Amino acid sequence: MEIKISDDALKWFKEEVDIGEDNYIKFQAKYGGESEIHQGFSLAFEVDGKMEDPVTSVDKDGITFFIDANDAWYFDGYNLLVNYDEELEEVSYKYEKEE
Repeated sequence: MEIKISDDALKWFKEEVDIGEDNYIKFQAKYGGESEIHQGFSLAFEVDGKMEDPVTSVDKDGITFFIDANDAWYFDGYNLLVNYDEELEEVSYKYEKEE
């Protein structure tokens, strides 16, 4: 399980979310909605002051993006690709099967 953040998505986080260097962004499952990989659940993120019990993380320009053990089930067998959707002017999520 990996997290891949595009440069455009990183720029969006820096401009639209109140974060700076040494901040953590936690990706987590949210009850409600749907995604490509789970009915009844969607993906959310939370700005967090610390990283607890990570199963995977990636540092990009001083910001750490991570998934913790409580939400590992949601991503089981997949990598998370975070991109920027120009039409919607927000981040978008894709899931890539792990090899």
